[in-house]
Amino acid sequence: MRKFVFFCCMTAAGINLLTSGAAYAAPAGGAQLYQQYCAACHDPPGVPRAPGRQALQLMSADALVFALTRGNMAEQGKALNRVELRQLVRYLSNPTSAGDWTAALTCAPPQRTIDLQATPAMTMVGTNLSAHRNLSPAQAGLTRQQLGHLELAWAVAFPQTSSLRAGGVVVGNTLFYSPTQTGAVLAMDTHSGCVKWTYQHTTPLRTSLSLGQLGNNGALALVFADAEGQVHTVNPLTGKLIWKAEGRHDKRVHITGAPLVYNGLIIVPVSARGVGQGRNPKFECCTTHGAVVALDANTGEQVWVYETMPDAQYTGETNSLGVKLRGPSGAPIWASLSVDTQENVVYAATGEGTSLPATDTSDAILAIDLDSGELRWSFQGLANDIWNLGCDIRSGVNGPNCPDAKRSVLKDFDFGAAPVLVESSERRLVLGGQKSGDVWALDAQAEGKVVWRQTFGMGSALGGIHWGIATDGQRVYAPINDPTLPIEGYVPEPGMNAIDLATGEVLWRQAVQADCAPARRERHPLCAEMFGLSAAPLVIDQAVVSAAVDGRIYIFDGASGNLLWEYDTLRSFDTVNGLDGRGGAIDSQSIFAGDGMLFVGSGYAGFQQPAGNVLLAFKPKSPKSKPGD
Repeated sequence: MRKFVFFCCMTAAGINLLTSGAAYAAPAGGAQLYQQYCAACHDPPGVPRAPGRQALQLMSADALVFALTRGNMAEQGKALNRVELRQLVRYLSNPTSAGDWTAALTCAPPQRTIDLQATPAMTMVGTNLSAHRNLSPAQAGLTRQQLGHLELAWAVAFPQTSSLRAGGVVVGNTLFYSPTQTGAVLAMDTHSGCVKWTYQHTTPLRTSLSLGQLGNNGALALVFADAEGQVHTVNPLTGKLIWKAEGRHDKRVHITGAPLVYNGLIIVPVSARGVGQGRNPKFECCTTHGAVVALDANTGEQVWVYETMPDAQYTGETNSLGVKLRGPSGAPIWASLSVDTQENVVYAATGEGTSLPATDTSDAILAIDLDSGELRWSFQGLANDIWNLGCDIRSGVNGPNCPDAKRSVLKDFDFGAAPVLVESSERRLVLGGQKSGDVWALDAQAEGKVVWRQTFGMGSALGGIHWGIATDGQRVYAPINDPTLPIEGYVPEPGMNAIDLATGEVLWRQAVQADCAPARRERHPLCAEMFGLSAAPLVIDQAVVSAAVDGRIYIFDGASGNLLWEYDTLRSFDTVNGLDGRGGAIDSQSIFAGDGMLFVGSGYAGFQQPAGNVLLAFKPKSPKSKPGD
């Protein structure tokens, strides 16, 4: 699962403190605490899912405290008393005050106009309810020919930021965007990067933005969720909060995928947290699971909840340390959603289970009734896939909470891509992209019966398809991440692939290669291992925009696969707001477009990928531009 912002290991001493509640004398200083509790995961070689120490040191003290007390690392943070927490955070955090960082970006009064009557380019991550990730030339304001000749228009850097994960909304000349770690949503001018208004929240935000109407007669609103699972609705003209409400079925979990606005509902994909907790051998693994929650768009009240499995119970089994085990758990929904207006269902994609017993809703595509929240049908891509971070794929030496290999395939083959609804040869298909490297085409009107399947590579916990696939109505585009792993017999196949929508035939494949030039290796020590395509791609005028976890942007011709344009963001940038700009990995939903501009968020520090803090805007190259601009 690709959902961790911060990960802190616990040594034996830390785990004993966590479980015993005994008093503990603080070591002398944050450096010692870091070595005791965190270095094993965050320093090389570390844990593949954990950001490196340098990435943590870019974060604010508030962000680190949140992570260790109320966020992803709350369970690990229990090992620290208040004095230790302060010492560790003081040692790690970025000491530079962010201050009023948007002041330098504020637009002059004539540029602050927001025209919501303009034709929108993107109002949701999927570009439409069917999650096609496809824009016409008119929507994007860009043609395939122009995409082969782009230049940097502007760069904006965000303070105390190591990762950018959110997709934006573009209407007219306004880009609505969230650098989530700052807790802010910005209304930005598309052509200059200046800020028209700022919505500032007290805790980090987490999801991409959606724009939709709050009910039949309701206001138009920006919708998103924060790191505490609260769904916000904000007036796009003013940046003022309309309402905020709980978006989860369980306050122990979080929201990763973007909420979707449709027909009076805000439909929220809900993830889980057990995969990380499983690394602690003293944790009674595991307890949480995914869900889809429908909120009333006018009020925020819950209308219905679909849960991917029953609540976990003690199973009567223990791990090798004698700790009681619980289950079932898992099947998080960290992918975004899609809606089938004809069948009146919402499609959701789930990840693996995290503790036994197995269920038939993990690694699955689910069709959920929009009126009742009941499951219409489900398709499982891989059965018995129970996995958590107690399992070490690289070494093969598993911890006490790793599930029994006799009852689990131990693959971690989530569906992370939003299900895509398409019409093909008089058949309506639901397409799913999986970390196994599979693209599945399911019959939407035959309860998910498999129509065709294509597999690229062997998949892995960090391989295969992650955040999205895309279609132009003729072809399906599948990015493959596949890191280079020291596992016997494993052959990585990172790159972009095109499939004929009607037949499932592979039309072309374009591999990507590592680039470990000295300057790049300095910024990305794992450049020879991690350079695949993880972010959700975007199709514009039958050209495919993709990007790599080593910071490179690629644009391929959709028909031939030929490379139209390439740009390396793994470098420093001069920014319009004067802050130090660093490009890094490009991941999650960081590619979007509109008003004649291509936008890319560069920086994603999870999984030992290079940190970064810049939003980059590209425009068609001017005839007067110099080569290399």
